[in-house]
Amino acid sequence: MISNERSWPEQQQSNLRPYYQPTAPQTPRPFVQEERLNSGELQIERKLFFLTLKENPRGRFLRISEEVGSMRSSIIIPATGLLDFQRMLAEMVKAESEIPGAGQPPKAVE
Repeated sequence: MISNERSWPEQQQSNLRPYYQPTAPQTPRPFVQEERLNSGELQIERKLFFLTLKENPRGRFLRISEEVGSMRSSIIIPATGLLDFQRMLAEMVKAESEIPGAGQPPKAVE
């Protein structure tokens, strides 16, 4: 027997369970009225980004959506975190520009 193998039945059973187990269907969330305060679009290569500043009863937030083909995903940043997000994004832009060969495609290996 290998030292990390276990012969206990409960241990073996846990290994047989799938990582994701579907749960009972959840009731849909109630509709929350959102007011659009500002919005913009940005095309980068084949991706289309939508930035929308919105407000609802819980507060203001920025929704950043990415559309690639027929797929769409988004993140939401509460307005209280926008300055921190802006600082971190500026740091990433600065770091990317300081890396040698920034903005150039990789060279082919000969």
